[in-house]
Amino acid sequence: MTRPNLTGSNMTKPNMTKTGGDSRAGLVYAVLAYVAWGVLPLYVKAVDHVPAAEVVAHRVLWSVPVAGAVLWLTGRWQDLRVALCTPRYLAMAAVTAGLITVNWSVYIWAVFHGRAVDAALGYYINPLFNIALGAALLGERLTRLQGVAVALAALAVIVLSVGAGQVPVVALGITLSWGLYAYFKKRLPVGPNQGFLLEVLILTGPALALVGTLALRGEGHFGANLSDTLLLMLAGVITATPLMLYANGAKLLRLSTIGILQYITPTLIFLTAVFIFGEPVGLSRAIALPMIWVALGLYSLSLLRETSTAQS
Repeated sequence: MTRPNLTGSNMTKPNMTKTGGDSRAGLVYAVLAYVAWGVLPLYVKAVDHVPAAEVVAHRVLWSVPVAGAVLWLTGRWQDLRVALCTPRYLAMAAVTAGLITVNWSVYIWAVFHGRAVDAALGYYINPLFNIALGAALLGERLTRLQGVAVALAALAVIVLSVGAGQVPVVALGITLSWGLYAYFKKRLPVGPNQGFLLEVLILTGPALALVGTLALRGEGHFGANLSDTLLLMLAGVITATPLMLYANGAKLLRLSTIGILQYITPTLIFLTAVFIFGEPVGLSRAIALPMIWVALGLYSLSLLRETSTAQS
């Protein structure tokens, strides 16, 4: 799963030992982030009795203190103040905030409704979508291997569509929302931690309105019992911590390493969906998945070749 470029993180860089261009600290940060994202369905399943919109609202609200604490500890409030006073920055952050809301909503809905395998497919396809997006919007030239990889992924989507008798909305929804989020996030001229806090601050008003309305109607789950209250409060840590870990890991690793490590997340989601949630794979998925895995293998090989060429 391709994550947005968070290499501008301003958290203090620790001393580390490097091996082959990658730091051990960077590997630890990135792997922890991808594993956290990969086991997220377990948390989502634990709150599947709560409406998806309410879960998303609490992800927003409880991310604010977590992200705020990180900025306070790192002393990077100035960039956030500048962004809050710049209409163009606010408009760009509103776009990324909207896209991340769509991504969270589709993901949570998928897990709630036994479609976590489709969510995994979406995140597998995402890096290939990013390649195509770069070619379409930025004029980036595809290598031969990348072209074959993108074509295989597109063919896999067709297989999924034919097998299901409809467009794979969940997989494409996750691919498109996260891919566009990554694209626009890279163009937000503030650090990643500041940008994330700015996004959740923009979403705080609607989130408070939803939670408040549910509370007034007696339909809210926050405060209804200790278990639900703690689970919803935990949403902030679960949302913000992997992003912060990734922010520090990505800047300490080569692009090719990040490109390969990102498959940890959809693989864990897939394994959780099949072996813990008992979701069926089905014929079309059984055909499409190997096609996507081959495509990702070609993509990884292309990344490794580019890195090797750059170092020689």
